[in-house]
Amino acid sequence: MIKRIFLFLILNLLVIFTVGILIQVLGLNHYLAAAGTNYGSLLVFCALYGFVGAFISLQLSRWSAKRMMRIQLIDPQNPQGRFEADLVERIKSLCQRAGLQTLPEIGVYQSPEVNAFATGPSKKRALLAISSSLLNQMDGRAVEGVLGHEISHIANGDMVTMTLVQGVVNTFVIFLSQIIAFAIEQAVERDSEGGGLGFIAQFFLVMTLESVLMFLASPIIYWVSRRREYRADAGSAKLSGAETMIYALDSLKRSLGMEDKRAPALSSFKINGHGHGIWSLLFSTHPPLDARIEALRRGSYS
Repeated sequence: MIKRIFLFLILNLLVIFTVGILIQVLGLNHYLAAAGTNYGSLLVFCALYGFVGAFISLQLSRWSAKRMMRIQLIDPQNPQGRFEADLVERIKSLCQRAGLQTLPEIGVYQSPEVNAFATGPSKKRALLAISSSLLNQMDGRAVEGVLGHEISHIANGDMVTMTLVQGVVNTFVIFLSQIIAFAIEQAVERDSEGGGLGFIAQFFLVMTLESVLMFLASPIIYWVSRRREYRADAGSAKLSGAETMIYALDSLKRSLGMEDKRAPALSSFKINGHGHGIWSLLFSTHPPLDARIEALRRGSYS
């Protein structure tokens, strides 16, 4: 995880450096300096603000998921009944094959959706949650594929990766909204001969710009999420076989319809994303199930 964070920080610094050069080339630094704004300090502030918020969410993800989804944890040392014992043993076996040294917390949440997800701040502090409907409606082979997919998410460190991507996006959404708001403020001051927008108007302008820019930038986050889904499918195929993962995805196709919306922030970590139509090509956390099945058949992500 440390290596991954370091690489993303280097990426973020490189992008900040590039933006700094563009500001210099475009001459915006003179306008910012004249208004008492240091763009370098602003960039650093935006980076800290963007990443700190994302990492706080990551640290709280396991705790919040348990409460929002009302997850009932299974004690791996003392499973209740044969069903829980079999589920724990299956997860232990998959974790060993995936190279995970620490067993994730295992839980079941009561829901009509056929789904499962993994979350948590690290591989050693992960949570794997399965819906009651998935366990009731899917056979053992399909469950094996789904569990392999979620365990691959944990082994790949996808929760940290998505948090880092969110941090980079947050940084530049906040920064650009401040720069655009500054430009509008300057224009209003010139037109009104020094009147300006005022604190409240500027505050709402920045909030509006951040919302618009986040909407425009969100396809980047969704694109990374979809790539991660393909990779987790391939990981499950390596753990249990491609045909088992294809069988699991086929089973999910027959279970589409119900969606649990209690925790929207967890949607990118669930195996079943419910995306469809042209809109989902840009704003869906998951590729279509047919595309995922075809990728496995072609071995595109193996």
